[in-house]
Amino acid sequence: MINYKIVAKILGILLFLEAILLLGCSIFPICFGESDLVPFLASAGITCLIGLILFWIGHDADKKVNRKDGYIIVTFSWVLFSLLGMLPFLFGRYTESVANAFFETMSGFTTTGATVLDNIESLPHGILFWRSLTQWFGGLGIVFFTIAVLPIFGSGGMKLFAAETTGPTHSKLHPRLDVTAKWIWTIYLIITLAHGALLLLGDMPWFDSLCTAMSTAATGGYSVKQSSLMAYNSPYIEYITTLFMLISGVNFTLLYVAILKRQPVRLLKDTEFRWYIGSYSVFTLFITIALLVDTPMGLEESFRLASFQVATAQTTTGFGTADYMLWPSCTWLVLCIAMMVGACAGSTTGAMKSIRLAMLFKIVRNQFRHMLHPNAVLPLRISGVVISNEIKTTLLAFFFAYIGIILVGWVFMLTLGVGFMEAFGITVSSLGNVGPGLGNCGPAYSWNNLPDAAKWGCSFLMLIGRLELFSVLLLFSPSFWKKH
Repeated sequence: MINYKIVAKILGILLFLEAILLLGCSIFPICFGESDLVPFLASAGITCLIGLILFWIGHDADKKVNRKDGYIIVTFSWVLFSLLGMLPFLFGRYTESVANAFFETMSGFTTTGATVLDNIESLPHGILFWRSLTQWFGGLGIVFFTIAVLPIFGSGGMKLFAAETTGPTHSKLHPRLDVTAKWIWTIYLIITLAHGALLLLGDMPWFDSLCTAMSTAATGGYSVKQSSLMAYNSPYIEYITTLFMLISGVNFTLLYVAILKRQPVRLLKDTEFRWYIGSYSVFTLFITIALLVDTPMGLEESFRLASFQVATAQTTTGFGTADYMLWPSCTWLVLCIAMMVGACAGSTTGAMKSIRLAMLFKIVRNQFRHMLHPNAVLPLRISGVVISNEIKTTLLAFFFAYIGIILVGWVFMLTLGVGFMEAFGITVSSLGNVGPGLGNCGPAYSWNNLPDAAKWGCSFLMLIGRLELFSVLLLFSPSFWKKH
Protein backbone atom coordinates (compact mmCIF):
# COMPACT_ATOMS: atom_id res chain seq x y z
CA MET A 1 0.00 0.00 0.00
CA ILE A 2 1.31 3.45 -0.92
CA ASN A 3 1.95 5.83 1.98
CA TYR A 4 1.10 9.12 0.30
CA LYS A 5 1.88 11.19 3.40
CA ILE A 6 5.50 10.06 3.62
CA VAL A 7 5.81 10.60 -0.14
CA ALA A 8 4.58 14.20 0.23
CA LYS A 9 6.79 14.84 3.26
CA ILE A 10 9.99 13.64 1.60
CA LEU A 11 9.21 15.48 -1.63
CA GLY A 12 8.67 18.63 0.42
CA ILE A 13 12.06 18.24 2.11
CA LEU A 14 13.73 17.67 -1.26
CA LEU A 15 12.14 20.86 -2.63
CA PHE A 16 13.55 22.82 0.33
CA LEU A 17 16.95 21.64 -0.86
CA GLU A 18 16.26 22.84 -4.42
CA ALA A 19 15.12 26.20 -3.07
CA ILE A 20 18.48 26.54 -1.29
CA LEU A 21 20.31 25.75 -4.53
CA LEU A 22 18.30 28.37 -6.42
CA LEU A 23 18.91 30.91 -3.68
CA GLY A 24 22.63 30.16 -3.83
CA CYS A 25 22.70 31.04 -7.52
CA SER A 26 21.48 34.56 -6.66
CA ILE A 27 25.03 35.31 -5.47
CA PHE A 28 26.20 35.60 -9.07
CA PRO A 29 23.84 38.38 -10.22
CA ILE A 30 24.80 40.29 -7.05
CA CYS A 31 28.54 39.86 -7.69
CA PHE A 32 28.40 40.54 -11.43
CA GLY A 33 25.62 43.15 -11.33
CA GLU A 34 23.41 41.22 -13.77
CA SER A 35 19.67 41.05 -14.25
CA ASP A 36 18.84 37.50 -13.12
CA LEU A 37 18.51 38.16 -9.37
CA VAL A 38 14.71 38.46 -9.39
CA PRO A 39 14.18 35.26 -11.44
CA PHE A 40 16.24 33.27 -8.92
CA LEU A 41 14.61 34.81 -5.85
CA ALA A 42 11.13 34.27 -7.27
CA SER A 43 11.95 30.69 -8.26
CA ALA A 44 13.38 29.93 -4.82
CA GLY A 45 10.30 31.41 -3.15
CA ILE A 46 7.83 29.40 -5.23
CA THR A 47 9.84 26.20 -4.76
CA CYS A 48 10.00 26.75 -0.99
CA LEU A 49 6.24 27.43 -0.84
CA ILE A 50 5.38 24.21 -2.68
CA GLY A 51 7.83 22.36 -0.45
CA LEU A 52 6.09 23.76 2.66
CA ILE A 53 2.68 22.65 1.36
CA LEU A 54 3.92 19.11 0.65
CA PHE A 55 5.70 18.94 4.01
CA TRP A 56 2.55 20.10 5.81
CA ILE A 57 0.49 17.42 4.04
CA GLY A 58 2.83 14.73 5.32
CA HIS A 59 3.99 16.28 8.61
CA ASP A 60 2.47 13.51 10.74
CA ALA A 61 3.58 10.62 8.51
CA ASP A 62 5.65 7.79 9.94
CA LYS A 63 9.19 7.22 8.64
CA LYS A 64 8.51 3.86 7.04
CA VAL A 65 9.18 3.89 3.28
CA ASN A 66 8.15 0.80 1.32
CA ARG A 67 9.26 -0.22 -2.15
CA LYS A 68 6.36 1.48 -3.95
CA ASP A 69 6.94 4.70 -2.04
CA GLY A 70 10.57 4.61 -3.12
CA TYR A 71 9.77 4.44 -6.82
CA ILE A 72 7.22 7.26 -6.55
CA ILE A 73 9.55 9.51 -4.54
CA VAL A 74 12.49 9.03 -6.89
CA THR A 75 10.53 9.58 -10.11
CA PHE A 76 8.46 12.49 -8.84
CA SER A 77 11.48 14.21 -7.29
CA TRP A 78 13.23 14.30 -10.67
CA VAL A 79 10.10 15.61 -12.39
CA LEU A 80 9.42 18.25 -9.74
CA PHE A 81 13.05 19.38 -9.67
CA SER A 82 12.90 19.88 -13.44
CA LEU A 83 9.52 21.65 -13.38
CA LEU A 84 10.61 24.10 -10.68
CA GLY A 85 14.19 24.28 -11.90
CA MET A 86 13.00 25.66 -15.21
CA LEU A 87 11.47 28.74 -13.54
CA PRO A 88 14.61 30.93 -13.78
CA PHE A 89 14.68 30.31 -17.55
CA LEU A 90 11.02 31.34 -17.84
CA PHE A 91 11.07 34.30 -15.47
CA GLY A 92 14.20 35.70 -17.10
CA ARG A 93 12.88 34.92 -20.59
CA TYR A 94 16.05 33.06 -21.47
CA THR A 95 14.06 30.41 -23.36
CA GLU A 96 11.28 30.82 -25.86
CA SER A 97 8.72 28.40 -24.41
CA VAL A 98 7.85 26.11 -21.52
CA ALA A 99 8.92 23.13 -23.63
CA ASN A 100 12.37 24.67 -24.10
CA ALA A 101 12.74 25.57 -20.42
CA PHE A 102 11.71 22.10 -19.24
CA PHE A 103 13.93 20.42 -21.83
CA GLU A 104 16.96 22.47 -20.78
CA THR A 105 16.40 21.72 -17.10
CA MET A 106 15.66 18.02 -17.53
CA SER A 107 18.72 17.77 -19.77
CA GLY A 108 20.69 19.32 -16.92
CA PHE A 109 19.46 17.21 -14.01
CA THR A 110 19.73 13.97 -16.02
CA THR A 111 23.25 15.03 -17.15
CA THR A 112 22.26 14.67 -20.79
CA GLY A 113 23.73 18.00 -21.86
CA ALA A 114 21.63 18.55 -24.99
CA THR A 115 20.66 22.21 -25.27
CA VAL A 116 18.06 24.33 -27.03
CA LEU A 117 19.98 27.56 -26.42
CA ASP A 118 21.49 29.24 -29.47
CA ASN A 119 23.48 32.04 -27.82
CA ILE A 120 24.90 30.68 -24.57
CA GLU A 121 27.56 33.39 -24.21
CA SER A 122 24.83 36.03 -23.88
CA LEU A 123 23.40 34.41 -20.72
CA PRO A 124 24.20 35.91 -17.30
CA HIS A 125 26.60 34.12 -14.98
CA GLY A 126 23.85 32.98 -12.60
CA ILE A 127 21.97 31.09 -15.32
CA LEU A 128 25.20 29.57 -16.66
CA PHE A 129 26.11 28.39 -13.17
CA TRP A 130 22.57 27.03 -12.60
CA ARG A 131 22.89 24.92 -15.76
CA SER A 132 26.15 23.40 -14.51
CA LEU A 133 24.81 23.01 -10.97
CA THR A 134 21.80 21.03 -12.18
CA GLN A 135 24.21 18.61 -13.84
CA TRP A 136 26.54 18.35 -10.87
CA PHE A 137 23.65 17.82 -8.47
CA GLY A 138 21.98 15.26 -10.71
CA GLY A 139 25.21 13.42 -11.47
CA LEU A 140 25.13 11.09 -8.45
CA GLY A 141 21.41 11.53 -7.89
CA ILE A 142 19.02 13.93 -6.18
CA VAL A 143 17.94 11.46 -3.51
CA PHE A 144 21.47 10.10 -3.08
CA PHE A 145 22.73 13.59 -2.24
CA THR A 146 19.99 13.95 0.35
CA ILE A 147 20.92 10.61 1.90
CA ALA A 148 24.45 11.97 2.36
CA VAL A 149 23.49 15.25 4.06
CA LEU A 150 20.12 14.59 5.73
CA PRO A 151 19.31 11.46 7.79
CA ILE A 152 15.60 11.64 7.01
CA PHE A 153 14.89 8.35 5.27
CA GLY A 154 15.65 5.87 8.02
CA SER A 155 15.58 2.25 6.92
CA GLY A 156 13.81 3.29 3.70
CA GLY A 157 16.98 4.90 2.35
CA MET A 158 18.13 1.65 0.76
CA LYS A 159 14.88 1.37 -1.22
CA LEU A 160 15.37 4.89 -2.57
CA PHE A 161 19.04 4.18 -3.27
CA ALA A 162 18.15 1.06 -5.28
CA ALA A 163 15.49 2.96 -7.26
CA GLU A 164 17.86 5.77 -8.27
CA THR A 165 21.32 4.18 -8.53
CA THR A 166 22.51 2.91 -11.90
CA GLY A 167 23.60 -0.63 -12.74
CA PRO A 168 22.26 -4.18 -12.32
CA THR A 169 23.90 -4.54 -8.88
CA HIS A 170 24.39 -2.08 -6.04
CA SER A 171 27.36 -2.19 -3.67
CA LYS A 172 27.88 -0.36 -0.38
CA LEU A 173 31.15 0.71 1.19
CA HIS A 174 29.73 0.69 4.71
CA PRO A 175 26.81 -1.01 6.46
CA ARG A 176 25.27 2.44 6.92
CA LEU A 177 24.06 3.88 3.63
CA ASP A 178 24.53 7.50 4.71
CA VAL A 179 28.24 6.83 5.37
CA THR A 180 28.58 5.24 1.93
CA ALA A 181 26.91 8.29 0.39
CA LYS A 182 29.29 10.68 2.19
CA TRP A 183 32.38 8.80 0.98
CA ILE A 184 31.18 8.66 -2.61
CA TRP A 185 30.29 12.36 -2.60
CA THR A 186 33.77 13.05 -1.21
CA ILE A 187 35.32 11.31 -4.23
CA TYR A 188 32.95 13.28 -6.48
CA LEU A 189 34.04 16.57 -4.91
CA ILE A 190 37.74 15.66 -5.17
CA ILE A 191 37.37 14.91 -8.90
CA THR A 192 35.56 18.23 -9.45
CA LEU A 193 38.11 20.33 -7.57
CA ALA A 194 41.12 18.58 -9.13
CA HIS A 195 39.81 19.07 -12.65
CA GLY A 196 38.92 22.70 -11.97
CA ALA A 197 42.41 23.41 -10.63
CA LEU A 198 44.10 21.82 -13.65
CA LEU A 199 41.88 23.81 -16.02
CA LEU A 200 42.97 26.99 -14.26
CA LEU A 201 46.58 26.01 -14.96
CA GLY A 202 45.60 25.84 -18.62
CA ASP A 203 44.61 29.54 -18.58
CA MET A 204 40.88 28.86 -18.58
CA PRO A 205 38.99 31.64 -16.70
CA TRP A 206 37.98 30.68 -13.14
CA PHE A 207 34.24 30.75 -13.83
CA ASP A 208 34.63 28.64 -16.97
CA SER A 209 36.87 26.23 -15.05
CA LEU A 210 34.30 25.84 -12.28
CA CYS A 211 31.39 25.17 -14.61
CA THR A 212 33.41 22.87 -16.88
CA ALA A 213 34.71 20.84 -13.93
CA MET A 214 31.19 20.42 -12.53
CA SER A 215 29.86 19.28 -15.91
CA THR A 216 32.79 16.89 -16.41
CA ALA A 217 32.49 15.18 -13.02
CA ALA A 218 28.77 14.78 -13.68
CA THR A 219 29.50 13.61 -17.26
CA GLY A 220 26.92 16.18 -18.27
CA GLY A 221 28.49 18.30 -20.99
CA TYR A 222 26.99 21.74 -20.44
CA SER A 223 29.52 24.42 -21.36
CA VAL A 224 29.57 28.19 -20.94
CA LYS A 225 30.46 28.46 -24.63
CA GLN A 226 28.16 27.80 -27.58
CA SER A 227 30.91 25.86 -29.37
CA SER A 228 31.73 23.90 -26.17
CA LEU A 229 35.45 23.24 -25.56
CA MET A 230 36.25 24.03 -29.20
CA ALA A 231 36.11 27.69 -28.13
CA TYR A 232 39.35 27.39 -26.11
CA ASN A 233 41.41 25.80 -28.90
CA SER A 234 43.70 24.21 -26.32
CA PRO A 235 45.14 20.68 -26.64
CA TYR A 236 46.02 20.84 -22.93
CA ILE A 237 42.40 21.45 -21.92
CA GLU A 238 41.25 18.67 -24.25
CA TYR A 239 43.69 16.10 -22.86
CA ILE A 240 42.95 17.01 -19.23
CA THR A 241 39.20 16.89 -19.80
CA THR A 242 39.49 13.55 -21.62
CA LEU A 243 41.30 12.11 -18.58
CA PHE A 244 38.69 13.37 -16.12
CA MET A 245 35.78 12.20 -18.27
CA LEU A 246 37.31 8.72 -18.21
CA ILE A 247 37.81 8.91 -14.44
CA SER A 248 34.21 10.03 -13.94
CA GLY A 249 33.08 7.01 -15.96
CA VAL A 250 34.52 4.58 -13.39
CA ASN A 251 32.38 3.08 -10.63
CA PHE A 252 32.74 5.52 -7.71
CA THR A 253 32.84 2.69 -5.20
CA LEU A 254 35.81 1.28 -7.09
CA LEU A 255 37.43 4.73 -7.19
CA TYR A 256 37.08 5.01 -3.44
CA VAL A 257 38.83 1.68 -2.92
CA ALA A 258 41.54 2.49 -5.48
CA ILE A 259 42.26 6.06 -4.31
CA LEU A 260 41.34 6.52 -0.66
CA LYS A 261 42.00 2.90 0.34
CA ARG A 262 45.15 2.86 -1.83
CA GLN A 263 44.31 -0.38 -3.61
CA PRO A 264 44.73 0.53 -7.33
CA VAL A 265 45.19 -3.14 -8.23
CA ARG A 266 41.45 -3.56 -7.63
CA LEU A 267 40.87 -1.59 -10.82
CA LEU A 268 42.69 -4.17 -12.94
CA LYS A 269 40.85 -7.03 -11.26
CA ASP A 270 37.44 -5.53 -11.98
CA THR A 271 35.74 -7.08 -15.01
CA GLU A 272 33.67 -4.01 -15.87
CA PHE A 273 36.64 -1.65 -15.66
CA ARG A 274 38.63 -3.84 -18.06
CA TRP A 275 35.68 -3.91 -20.49
CA TYR A 276 35.29 -0.15 -20.19
CA ILE A 277 38.93 0.70 -20.87
CA GLY A 278 39.24 -2.06 -23.50
CA SER A 279 36.22 -0.90 -25.52
CA TYR A 280 37.33 2.75 -25.19
CA SER A 281 40.78 1.84 -26.53
CA VAL A 282 39.35 -0.10 -29.49
CA PHE A 283 36.94 2.71 -30.43
CA THR A 284 39.70 5.33 -30.14
CA LEU A 285 42.13 3.30 -32.24
CA PHE A 286 39.54 2.74 -34.98
CA ILE A 287 38.59 6.44 -35.25
CA THR A 288 42.23 7.56 -35.08
CA ILE A 289 43.06 5.33 -38.05
CA ALA A 290 39.95 6.50 -39.93
CA LEU A 291 40.93 10.15 -39.45
CA LEU A 292 44.51 9.47 -40.52
CA VAL A 293 43.36 7.69 -43.68
CA ASP A 294 40.47 9.92 -44.77
CA THR A 295 41.42 13.40 -43.50
CA PRO A 296 44.51 15.62 -43.70
CA MET A 297 44.99 15.46 -39.91
CA GLY A 298 48.31 14.34 -38.44
CA LEU A 299 48.78 11.59 -35.89
CA GLU A 300 48.63 13.76 -32.76
CA GLU A 301 45.53 15.67 -33.85
CA SER A 302 43.78 12.50 -35.00
CA PHE A 303 44.49 10.75 -31.71
CA ARG A 304 43.55 13.78 -29.60
CA LEU A 305 40.23 14.35 -31.33
CA ALA A 306 39.40 10.64 -31.47
CA SER A 307 40.26 10.01 -27.81
CA PHE A 308 38.27 13.05 -26.69
CA GLN A 309 35.21 12.32 -28.81
CA VAL A 310 35.09 8.64 -27.85
CA ALA A 311 35.45 9.59 -24.18
CA THR A 312 32.68 12.19 -24.39
CA ALA A 313 30.41 9.70 -26.20
CA GLN A 314 31.11 6.60 -24.11
CA THR A 315 30.94 8.44 -20.78
CA THR A 316 27.83 10.22 -22.14
CA THR A 317 29.35 13.61 -21.28
CA GLY A 318 28.59 15.43 -24.50
CA PHE A 319 31.38 18.00 -24.76
CA GLY A 320 32.63 18.80 -28.25
CA THR A 321 36.03 19.68 -29.68
CA ALA A 322 35.13 18.95 -33.30
CA ASP A 323 32.10 18.43 -35.51
CA TYR A 324 32.27 14.68 -36.03
CA MET A 325 29.57 14.95 -38.71
CA LEU A 326 32.42 16.17 -40.96
CA TRP A 327 34.39 12.99 -40.28
CA PRO A 328 34.15 9.74 -42.30
CA SER A 329 30.69 8.21 -41.92
CA CYS A 330 32.11 5.01 -40.41
CA THR A 331 33.10 7.02 -37.33
CA TRP A 332 29.46 8.00 -36.74
CA LEU A 333 28.52 4.36 -36.27
CA VAL A 334 31.40 3.77 -33.86
CA LEU A 335 30.41 6.82 -31.80
CA CYS A 336 26.77 5.64 -31.72
CA ILE A 337 27.92 2.26 -30.45
CA ALA A 338 30.03 4.01 -27.80
CA MET A 339 26.97 6.05 -26.79
CA MET A 340 24.94 2.88 -26.29
CA VAL A 341 27.69 0.88 -24.53
CA GLY A 342 28.45 3.53 -21.91
CA ALA A 343 30.97 3.40 -19.08
CA CYS A 344 30.64 1.79 -15.64
CA ALA A 345 27.65 1.27 -13.38
CA GLY A 346 27.80 3.26 -10.17
CA SER A 347 29.27 6.27 -12.00
CA THR A 348 27.60 9.45 -13.23
CA THR A 349 27.30 8.12 -16.80
CA GLY A 350 24.26 6.97 -18.74
CA ALA A 351 23.64 4.35 -21.47
CA MET A 352 23.52 0.58 -20.91
CA LYS A 353 26.80 0.32 -18.95
CA SER A 354 29.79 -1.90 -19.70
CA ILE A 355 28.92 -4.40 -16.99
CA ARG A 356 25.74 -5.35 -18.82
CA LEU A 357 27.63 -5.87 -22.07
CA ALA A 358 30.20 -8.00 -20.25
CA MET A 359 27.44 -10.11 -18.72
CA LEU A 360 25.65 -10.51 -22.05
CA PHE A 361 28.88 -11.60 -23.73
CA LYS A 362 29.52 -14.20 -21.04
CA ILE A 363 25.95 -15.49 -21.26
CA VAL A 364 26.37 -16.02 -25.01
CA ARG A 365 29.78 -17.64 -24.49
CA ASN A 366 28.37 -19.98 -21.84
CA GLN A 367 25.55 -20.93 -24.20
CA PHE A 368 28.05 -22.07 -26.84
CA ARG A 369 29.97 -24.01 -24.21
CA HIS A 370 26.77 -25.59 -22.95
CA MET A 371 25.95 -26.79 -26.48
CA LEU A 372 29.29 -28.63 -26.55
CA HIS A 373 29.06 -29.85 -22.93
CA PRO A 374 25.35 -30.25 -22.04
CA ASN A 375 26.01 -31.49 -18.50
CA ALA A 376 28.52 -28.80 -17.58
CA VAL A 377 27.71 -26.30 -14.82
CA LEU A 378 28.67 -22.88 -16.14
CA PRO A 379 28.05 -20.11 -13.62
CA LEU A 380 28.22 -16.51 -14.77
CA ARG A 381 31.03 -14.75 -12.90
CA ILE A 382 31.79 -11.04 -12.84
CA SER A 383 34.96 -10.04 -10.96
CA GLY A 384 34.93 -13.47 -9.32
CA VAL A 385 31.35 -13.15 -8.05
CA VAL A 386 28.66 -15.54 -9.28
CA ILE A 387 25.71 -13.65 -10.79
CA SER A 388 22.29 -14.97 -9.75
CA ASN A 389 19.62 -16.08 -12.21
CA GLU A 390 17.42 -13.22 -10.97
CA ILE A 391 20.00 -10.63 -12.06
CA LYS A 392 20.47 -12.41 -15.40
CA THR A 393 16.72 -12.27 -16.01
CA THR A 394 16.64 -8.57 -15.14
CA LEU A 395 19.61 -8.00 -17.46
CA LEU A 396 17.87 -9.60 -20.44
CA ALA A 397 14.67 -7.67 -19.69
CA PHE A 398 16.63 -4.41 -19.51
CA PHE A 399 18.43 -5.08 -22.79
CA PHE A 400 15.19 -5.94 -24.60
CA ALA A 401 13.41 -2.88 -23.15
CA TYR A 402 16.33 -0.56 -24.00
CA ILE A 403 16.40 -1.60 -27.65
CA GLY A 404 12.60 -1.54 -27.81
CA ILE A 405 12.40 2.00 -26.44
CA ILE A 406 14.99 3.17 -28.98
CA LEU A 407 12.87 1.75 -31.80
CA VAL A 408 9.63 3.25 -30.45
CA GLY A 409 11.30 6.62 -29.83
CA TRP A 410 12.83 6.58 -33.30
CA VAL A 411 9.44 5.95 -34.94
CA PHE A 412 7.82 8.62 -32.75
CA MET A 413 10.37 11.23 -33.82
CA LEU A 414 9.92 10.27 -37.47
CA THR A 415 6.14 10.81 -37.21
CA LEU A 416 6.85 14.34 -35.95
CA GLY A 417 8.77 15.11 -39.13
CA VAL A 418 12.29 14.78 -37.69
CA GLY A 419 14.82 13.52 -40.26
CA PHE A 420 15.71 9.81 -40.38
CA MET A 421 19.27 10.17 -39.08
CA GLU A 422 18.42 12.97 -36.66
CA ALA A 423 15.52 10.95 -35.20
CA PHE A 424 17.79 8.00 -34.46
CA GLY A 425 20.54 10.21 -33.05
CA ILE A 426 18.35 12.19 -30.64
CA THR A 427 16.59 9.02 -29.44
CA VAL A 428 19.84 7.22 -28.64
CA SER A 429 21.33 10.40 -27.18
CA SER A 430 18.32 11.21 -24.98
CA LEU A 431 17.84 7.69 -23.66
CA GLY A 432 21.57 7.31 -23.03
CA ASN A 433 21.86 10.84 -21.51
CA VAL A 434 24.62 11.63 -24.01
CA GLY A 435 23.92 15.11 -25.45
CA PRO A 436 24.98 15.46 -29.09
CA GLY A 437 23.12 13.50 -31.74
CA LEU A 438 23.54 13.13 -35.48
CA GLY A 439 22.94 15.36 -38.51
CA ASN A 440 21.34 18.69 -37.67
CA CYS A 441 21.32 17.71 -33.99
CA GLY A 442 25.05 16.97 -33.95
CA PRO A 443 27.70 18.70 -31.83
CA ALA A 444 27.67 21.86 -33.94
CA TYR A 445 23.93 22.50 -33.46
CA SER A 446 21.40 23.02 -30.68
CA TRP A 447 18.13 21.07 -30.58
CA ASN A 448 16.04 24.24 -30.72
CA ASN A 449 14.65 23.49 -34.18
CA LEU A 450 12.95 20.30 -33.02
CA PRO A 451 9.14 20.43 -32.67
CA ASP A 452 7.90 21.00 -29.12
CA ALA A 453 6.41 17.49 -29.08
CA ALA A 454 9.85 16.08 -29.86
CA LYS A 455 11.37 18.10 -27.00
CA TRP A 456 8.80 16.73 -24.55
CA GLY A 457 9.44 13.23 -25.91
CA CYS A 458 13.20 13.65 -25.52
CA SER A 459 12.72 14.93 -21.97
CA PHE A 460 10.79 11.78 -21.12
CA LEU A 461 13.50 9.62 -22.68
CA MET A 462 16.12 11.47 -20.62
CA LEU A 463 14.20 10.75 -17.44
CA ILE A 464 13.66 7.04 -18.02
CA GLY A 465 17.25 6.72 -19.26
CA ARG A 466 18.66 8.36 -16.11
CA LEU A 467 16.54 6.18 -13.81
CA GLU A 468 17.28 3.08 -15.92
CA LEU A 469 13.85 2.45 -17.43
CA PHE A 470 11.97 0.36 -14.92
CA SER A 471 11.82 2.83 -12.02
CA VAL A 472 9.75 5.16 -14.21
CA LEU A 473 7.93 2.71 -16.49
CA LEU A 474 6.69 0.78 -13.45
CA LEU A 475 4.52 3.76 -12.54
CA PHE A 476 2.59 3.29 -15.81
CA SER A 477 1.54 -0.22 -14.77
CA PRO A 478 -2.07 -0.32 -13.44
CA SER A 479 -1.11 -3.05 -10.97
CA PHE A 480 1.42 -0.73 -9.31
CA TRP A 481 -1.37 1.48 -7.99
CA LYS A 482 -3.47 -1.34 -6.57
CA LYS A 483 -3.55 -1.70 -2.79
CA HIS A 484 -2.16 -5.23 -2.82
